[in-house]
Amino acid sequence: MLVNKGKNIIVGIIPARWESTRLPGKPLLDIKGKPMIQRVYEQSKKSRLLDKVIVATDDKRIFDCVINFSGEAVITSKKHKSGTDRIYEAAKNLKADIIVNIQGDEPFIPPGNIDLAIEPLLKDKDLNVATLAVEFNEPDDPNKVKVIFDKNNFAIYFSRSAIPFNRDGKKIKYYKHIGLYVFRKKFLLRFAKMRQSKLEIAEKLEQLRILENGEKIKVVVTKKDSIGIDTLEDVFKL
Repeated sequence: MLVNKGKNIIVGIIPARWESTRLPGKPLLDIKGKPMIQRVYEQSKKSRLLDKVIVATDDKRIFDCVINFSGEAVITSKKHKSGTDRIYEAAKNLKADIIVNIQGDEPFIPPGNIDLAIEPLLKDKDLNVATLAVEFNEPDDPNKVKVIFDKNNFAIYFSRSAIPFNRDGKKIKYYKHIGLYVFRKKFLLRFAKMRQSKLEIAEKLEQLRILENGEKIKVVVTKKDSIGIDTLEDVFKL
């Protein structure tokens, strides 16, 4: 069990916006008796490495919900185009060394996954970004982002397409990207100001901006998937 010996200050931030193309008001959806944002918050608080968890939202209804269950929240701009922009606003004035971007639509995120993703930054002071992946069998679904990585588990590419292409049809492992990111704060502040990159625009995947700017992303493989909620049908599957 890795411990935070250098005592980096590690803060988890959950971006939560009201507007959603497919499911407006998603953070307040009832998930087995509790609002989804509360489920995510409570799961995140079970992490043994996070010092604090904050919800960053653009909506007073979400803010009030978090305060009512004794959570911590901040109001951010409604103009942000991405979760990273919202994370940046919430994090820039925080006293923190490491920022964890925790998806607000994964109500039963395994707390151990959060710790797994944080550990590489505690082991390697030169590493700026880490994320998660899990082996799966649905590479043709464009809504599930795939990742390939090198022998040292550094990301080579993320795509909505099936990668690698299985030319000979032999058995091959595919890995789904789990959208939890761990940033060294100083890098997050730099990343948020980088221009959108060509591959990022093409795939609609922010993490490609990091790779296109020559930065490494450590990919930690977990055995536990994290189920996201995008539609009401997803709720019924829980």
